Amino acid sequence: MTRYLIEVPHANSKFACMQAVRAFMATGSHFMTNAEWGCADDVHKAWFFVDLESKEQALSLLPPLLRQEAQVITLQRFDPENLQDTLEHHSE
Repeated sequence: MTRYLIEVPHANSKFACMQAVRAFMATGSHFMTNAEWGCADDVHKAWFFVDLESKEQALSLLPPLLRQEAQVITLQRFDPENLQDTLEHHSE
């Protein structure tokens, strides 16, 4: 499995915040109901981590209303054993 960070932005308004939070809670998904929110610092996004097979599977967790703006980021950890292999994948 691969670990992903899912970032879901929403508009900077009380209505948009409420709509996004309600959409997350309505899913019943333990991932989404435990999302972290940045609204208190005027960063109108939610973030959560998932371990799944693909980015498509990660996106499918989201309500359709929020999928288009969401970003799914593949995460990895570096250690001495995989650092050289990782660096070889970069063009510069």
